[in-house]
Amino acid sequence: MQLSIVIPAYNEAKRLPRTLEATLAYVQARKLGAEILVVDDGSRDETARVAASFPGVTVLGYGGNRGKGYAVRYGVLRAAGERVLFMDADLATPIEELTKLEAALDSGADYAIGSRPLRESELTVRQPLLRELCGRSFNKIVQLAATPGIYDTQCGFKLLTHDAAQAIFSRCQLDGFSFDVEAIFLALRLGLKVAEIPVRWAHQEGAAAFATRGAYLRAGLRMLRDVVKIRTLHARVEPVTSKAAPLSR
Repeated sequence: MQLSIVIPAYNEAKRLPRTLEATLAYVQARKLGAEILVVDDGSRDETARVAASFPGVTVLGYGGNRGKGYAVRYGVLRAAGERVLFMDADLATPIEELTKLEAALDSGADYAIGSRPLRESELTVRQPLLRELCGRSFNKIVQLAATPGIYDTQCGFKLLTHDAAQAIFSRCQLDGFSFDVEAIFLALRLGLKVAEIPVRWAHQEGAAAFATRGAYLRAGLRMLRDVVKIRTLHARVEPVTSKAAPLSR
């Protein structure tokens, strides 16, 4: 299998159909050997039923709402593809942008991450001003604390080799939105090559986790708390010193 596509979903019954239709059409047009895994993070709506109604889509679940980080980790560690893409359920980054990330892996990267603030990135619909300002401030803190030189840890469109996915996500521990920071921190710590790739992106309304401004700010505070933990959690992780060394635990 060439590709696994992991889509974490929490109360996404309304937004999933467009995403799955586009993704399935893209996979079929390219004749990719691919699996699409929708990870239902304890949704209270019809997310699981809607996803299961699409032929070729596998729904994974574990009961209860554990967080986006847990959902991505759960799906990635069960992915069978030679490469693993995880993407948001809202299709903020069009699936066609995958070719840019594939090119980075073809050139030797282990982990290609979509990025919004790079000069070549194309933001067709920007976030509300508060979210954009908070995002910029958060990224500056993250660069200082965990991921120097990475301008956007939070774009929900990332591609890894299967080995890198197993090595990184088998070590991840954070269940919330800060999992992206943790995963990139671990990749850098392991000595893997991380490539930040400009992508096309459009803000999408309707995220269940950020239904109110207060919910968004509370999530941001939890993420800052988690970022402080990352170095302590992974203090014993050592770089992979050669290609012969095993990536997984």
